[in-house]
Amino acid sequence: MRDTSVIPVLKLAGLKRSFKQGTREIHVLAGASAELIPGQAVALVGPSGAGKSTLLHIAGLLETPGEGHVFVNGRDCSRMDDDDRTRVRRTDMGFVYQFHQLLPEFSALENVVLPQMILGTPRKAAEQRARELLSSMGLGERVDHRPAELSGGEQQRTAICRGIANAPKLLLADEPTGNLDPTTSERVFRELIELIHRTGVAALIATHNMDLARRMDRVLRLADGLLVEVEPDKVV
Repeated sequence: MRDTSVIPVLKLAGLKRSFKQGTREIHVLAGASAELIPGQAVALVGPSGAGKSTLLHIAGLLETPGEGHVFVNGRDCSRMDDDDRTRVRRTDMGFVYQFHQLLPEFSALENVVLPQMILGTPRKAAEQRARELLSSMGLGERVDHRPAELSGGEQQRTAICRGIANAPKLLLADEPTGNLDPTTSERVFRELIELIHRTGVAALIATHNMDLARRMDRVLRLADGLLVEVEPDKVV
């Protein structure tokens, strides 16, 4: 049972989204609703084409729903203008993708420093936080290496550090271990979950890996345009 005294970091209410395919209208979301609270890792599962990426884009204010509302820390962001949505993304959200999308010309440290400086953090403070984050993910000796000099797991751990560099309340991750071999995937996943619990960020993590989903705090299955909560130990 969710503690109703805690304001959800993310609340999705009755989201609907359709696309035109020729003369056919495809209903991807048909009233999807869910809430995320601080410190929880929530798996988002469902078959390919179910609309997981669309849901993440709407939750991350990168797309607008046809109907419904997205609340971030109690604020209805659904009808905000582009500038306000960008501000919410910068201050309240972090993103991690399947492919790390690090800037190749910058070191691991600089990749984690940059989003902080964009938000206005002084460089010295940004570098200190970046070093702390990278060290906490086992990358203390790799801070000066560029992405091409890092392994796949090191690149993704750097991307996770970048995603939480500005201490977001909400972390949205799309298959964050999907491009890694099983051993590396396990390490990155374990460190990501530890980070979520340690920092208190609310995380929505899309994954096709049911083994990983079962080890998260909650599981939401997207099917027929709706989100249904599934007990982690019953995920198949």
